[in-house]
Amino acid sequence: MLIGIIANITKENIFEVVSSFIQKLKDNNLDYMLTNTLAEDKDRLKIVLDEDFPSDDKEIYEKCDLIISIGGDGTMLATAYNAYHYNKPVLGVNLGKLGFLVEADIIHMDQIIQEIKKENYTIDERMVITGICEGYGYEKFFAINDIVIEKGGWPKMIELTVWIDGEYVTTFSADGLIVATPTGSTGYSISVGGPIVTPQANVITLSPISPHSLTVRPLVIPSSQEILIRADSLHKDIKVSSDGQRVFTFPPPFELTINKCEKPLRLIHTSLTTYFETLRRKLLWGVDVRFKQKDNKGEK
Repeated sequence: MLIGIIANITKENIFEVVSSFIQKLKDNNLDYMLTNTLAEDKDRLKIVLDEDFPSDDKEIYEKCDLIISIGGDGTMLATAYNAYHYNKPVLGVNLGKLGFLVEADIIHMDQIIQEIKKENYTIDERMVITGICEGYGYEKFFAINDIVIEKGGWPKMIELTVWIDGEYVTTFSADGLIVATPTGSTGYSISVGGPIVTPQANVITLSPISPHSLTVRPLVIPSSQEILIRADSLHKDIKVSSDGQRVFTFPPPFELTINKCEKPLRLIHTSLTTYFETLRRKLLWGVDVRFKQKDNKGEK
């Protein structure tokens, strides 16, 4: 098994963490490849490497059997976006603040390696959505978490009209609209009042951002349906972002079509945690802070 390691070099102590991780992989006779972004500072690694860095990070996604992302949720999303196009499974290790998307924290390093070595893990398939805005020279853009249409630098609201499978739904004014996958339901979407959706649910959520109406609420639809959004503004442009990392600018009015991708993202799931445990531990979902929980079953 060949393991690719992608690390966020802006994180504190990242070189010490990566060095320790590499040594543990060696001790367990597991082969690995390191991202080229570590090459410029490889002297900061506290270990002697047995191999050269790849000339291009593309090699990691092409050659490795699985990819490990060391950083936070942002690093995980960037790594997963690249791994998705090569159909490679990803496991996230958290060095960030929240780390909701990652599988485990760095303190679980030894357990992670043992789970990988013994192949004691499963592959979770996560929905990916794609957006296309025809006539502007952009190719399809992909999102693991969400596609967000927002007003950008304009201080006033924009107008949004939604059709689903060709049927008119509504027109409303707001700061924007979040179209989220189940994975992305606990990201930006939840902060504007969107629902929490378990990863196994085959649905897409539409959550308005600060709508100028009490009657406009988040909407949940089957992922098989096609979403068409028309965005208009008095400003010169409107922003469309994919996972908060890839940002596109379109002059209004424009139409954006969003669909579920046929191919899912593959995430490695170990025995270290469960989805609902992560919800309770990291988002404090369902936790009554007036009481101290004795165990994961919620007994007090």
